[in-house]
Amino acid sequence: MDRLGKQEYLAIREGAAVLEVDHYGEKVLRLVDGSILKLFRRRRRLLSSAALFPYSRRFVSNAAALARLGIPVPRVLRLMRIPAIERDAVHYQPLAGQTLRDAMRAGLPPARIAALKAAFTAFIVRLHDQGVYFRSLHLGNVILTPDGELGLIDFADLRIHPWGLGRYLRARNMRRMQGMADECDWVDIDAIVNARPPRTEQA
Repeated sequence: MDRLGKQEYLAIREGAAVLEVDHYGEKVLRLVDGSILKLFRRRRRLLSSAALFPYSRRFVSNAAALARLGIPVPRVLRLMRIPAIERDAVHYQPLAGQTLRDAMRAGLPPARIAALKAAFTAFIVRLHDQGVYFRSLHLGNVILTPDGELGLIDFADLRIHPWGLGRYLRARNMRRMQGMADECDWVDIDAIVNARPPRTEQA
């Protein structure tokens, strides 16, 4: 992890477009070269899991693990700590394409939407078979790449088990999407939950 001084950070940030903020401040910046800087607030509690294994490191670790599984993800360029603003940061090259949420809102023909829904359900089954548990999954963090593949972004809270997920975790993983009125019909819950699990599955 590289340690940045305030002036060095300001030089990197100069001219950046702010893509996302919360009540703590800026979260995601698009730098002038098109790359992304994602800022993570430092946790103060010494005994918290986020302090022991910061979300910035989880992001980097998950990106590498997902890439090994053949899942398209952003390419990490640099991991940084910026004490002056009490933030860690991940600098990465964004994954080319558009989110499924943007595709849904683009007014595509019904046949195309139906094909994307089927591909999304198959993608989730694949993730579960590979042990990927991602409760923040929604159409806004799944990318349709120019090659027609589906990939993931914003996955700092994702976990990967060394076995395929059981029915309980498959169902639990989809609860957030089931509560999103405009996105819940994008997945075939029965197909996802009842997909035949790998033989090595554990509960």
